[in-house]
Amino acid sequence: MPKIRFHKLAAVVVLVGFAAWMATGEFSSVGSVAANNAKAEEVDQAKTSGADTPKAAKAEPQAAPRTVAVVTPPRKTYARAIRISGLTEADKRAVLATRVAGVIDKLPVKQGQHVKTGDLVLMLAAEDKISMVDNAKQLVAQRRAELEAAERLAKTGNLPKLQLDTARSNLTSAQSLLETAQAELDRNEVKAPFDGVIDRVPVELGSSIMQGGEVATILKLDPVIARGEVSERDLGYLKLGDKAEVRLVSGQTVEGTVRYISRDASSATRTFRVEVAIPNADGSVPAGMTAEIALSALPTDAVLLPRSVVTLGDKGDLGIRAVGKDNKVAFFPIDLVDDTPTGLVLGGIPADTRIIVAGQELVKEGDLVKPVDADQATIQKLLGEASAGTQ
Repeated sequence: MPKIRFHKLAAVVVLVGFAAWMATGEFSSVGSVAANNAKAEEVDQAKTSGADTPKAAKAEPQAAPRTVAVVTPPRKTYARAIRISGLTEADKRAVLATRVAGVIDKLPVKQGQHVKTGDLVLMLAAEDKISMVDNAKQLVAQRRAELEAAERLAKTGNLPKLQLDTARSNLTSAQSLLETAQAELDRNEVKAPFDGVIDRVPVELGSSIMQGGEVATILKLDPVIARGEVSERDLGYLKLGDKAEVRLVSGQTVEGTVRYISRDASSATRTFRVEVAIPNADGSVPAGMTAEIALSALPTDAVLLPRSVVTLGDKGDLGIRAVGKDNKVAFFPIDLVDDTPTGLVLGGIPADTRIIVAGQELVKEGDLVKPVDADQATIQKLLGEASAGTQ
């Protein structure tokens, strides 16, 4: 038999010993002794302090409620202000044109001139038509004299009734000829259809013009109209006769009255046309100027708050956060009544609501907070910052 080497024999001995040790199961306790000792120490400490071991193990530390500054603002009645962008336009605008072709013989107006209804704006050369009118007038005078003579003779019985009727018919025909000749002459004249100002005269004296050619543009600027568009939401707050303040791009501020509210929305923007009539006897407000229209609608109960209190809710709508009686945060959507230099006038907020004015962005609905009343200096500072933000 071959001899077994020493190292092979040693390996066999080690393998047999390892197998025997695993069979005893003692290896499962490796590392558990330290864990058991640590657990025993925790139990001993809990018993020493008198605490209940299961409850102490389950308890978790809680964060202290966040402190927020709150205020209960006074409520007042504010006139709802609806601000829209618009522009001014003339109350009436007409482009005057000729009814016949001809050569301009009279042009008594010029740009910027004020005219009255019926004033002559332009007259075409019409010597032949003037002559026809003169002849017709002479004929009417002659027929009238003949009728008067026939009536005198008829009264004395020296003229048959048939000849008297003929004289009357002749006068009627002469008057018809005069009216026709006068109508033809009137076609050569262009007159102002209403009181206004001549804005544009594109023709010159002595020039030729075709039938339907533009003669002048006339505008009626008293009153001048401020036109804008209101949204579907704001339409219900307006009525005819409401006062409005119009601020022009030039910085001038004028007042007017709502005279027209459309009942047919624009298909593109779903907005409604509104017209404000502004007295403009001196013509200081031109047409076509950009304007901001502030409409004063029905008064409503609201509060004045700085802009910084407005925040976004979980659904993305604008509102304010407030503290309830249980010191939990609640969210209230707002109704913007007006935007003033000193702050926002907000409606839709319940009475006696404690509104968070500092720390509202650090909390959310349902959070438990510690409310403290904001001091007057803080409120004035917030309102001052809101006012500075509008300048």
